[in-house]
Amino acid sequence: MNQIRTISSIILLFPFFLHAQTLESYFQHKLDSLFNEHKDAIGVILHIECPDNNISWTYSVGSSNKETLQTLNEQQPILVASNTKPYVAASILRLVEMDKIELDQPINKYLTAETNQIFKKNGYDFNAISVRHLTSHTSGINDYVDKAYFQFVRQNPQYNWKKEEQIKRSAEIGGPLFDAGTNFKYGDINYLLLTEIIEQATGLPFYNSIKKLLKFEELKLTSTWFKNLEPYPANTLPLAHQYADKYDWDSYNLNPSWDLYGGGGIATTAKEAALFFQYLFEGEIIEDESILKEMYQYVLPKEKSNYCLGINNISFPNFTAYYHGGWWGTDVAYIPETNTSVAVFTLQKSKRDEFARLSIEFMGKLQEEFKDIPADKE
Repeated sequence: MNQIRTISSIILLFPFFLHAQTLESYFQHKLDSLFNEHKDAIGVILHIECPDNNISWTYSVGSSNKETLQTLNEQQPILVASNTKPYVAASILRLVEMDKIELDQPINKYLTAETNQIFKKNGYDFNAISVRHLTSHTSGINDYVDKAYFQFVRQNPQYNWKKEEQIKRSAEIGGPLFDAGTNFKYGDINYLLLTEIIEQATGLPFYNSIKKLLKFEELKLTSTWFKNLEPYPANTLPLAHQYADKYDWDSYNLNPSWDLYGGGGIATTAKEAALFFQYLFEGEIIEDESILKEMYQYVLPKEKSNYCLGINNISFPNFTAYYHGGWWGTDVAYIPETNTSVAVFTLQKSKRDEFARLSIEFMGKLQEEFKDIPADKE
């Protein structure tokens, strides 16, 4: 009887496997065609994770190094820059779930006395800024990243930034931009302060805490790490080069400390980036559904900002995307309607938009293909 049931299950699932293979061929053709039009993108890696419809597909085109033209491997990791923020935000929500912190408590309760004093001297009242304000970029704190910062990095690419320097720079640039909770201004400083909160709550370096809080070992996210702060993971391919032609930058030539302490810093593969979003929004990491929902609930009116807690909640005509992007050219999104995650990594920053648009097309294609297929096919 069990054998008959197994054979019946295989027969029932076979059309879905065929459908998945057809879609993967479609995705590959579209990506190949677009890359042939934009070979100055250097290289692109795409991963689509759609477990309800038997898709877990990674594909790469182009080179990992524009000098050597070495073929880009789809399993090569890259720096995801601001795509680090969803990991930090999820860690904060895990601490909320563990009753270690509260989202609406003022941050002066959780930060070190030194950090509180640095900002107080420059006109900030951290009793009026909450953890939620930091996580949603509604704190009103000036960011240390500005034109002068980029100019310094350009002139001093191997300078080893300390987290404390960046915090002090933010405080000294100027006082509050607005009252906390009244407006949105994206800034890495918010996430540097969140990593300090993580350290104060756990007693561990934030990068160690994040790995534990987000269950990296349990979920087998073995090629996701903070570059230069943690050892290079075993059995992980070399980082691909990433390029920003506006500054004539190659990621290999920059000390990663300029974007390392929570605003950025994570290196990972496209597959693991997509899987992290998948596990997160499926409830594998934050198990309390009411706390997980905080991540994609609007903090300000949607018309004012679609940034929630470490995630943009973006409405498209036929689907929703929980999304984040990264400065070097990384885009990751989860589509709740189809329980799908898409990650697209573009090695040339200036060509990112071309391939991000393609990923939106793919999300729409999946929604169109699977809108009438029940998720439970057993």
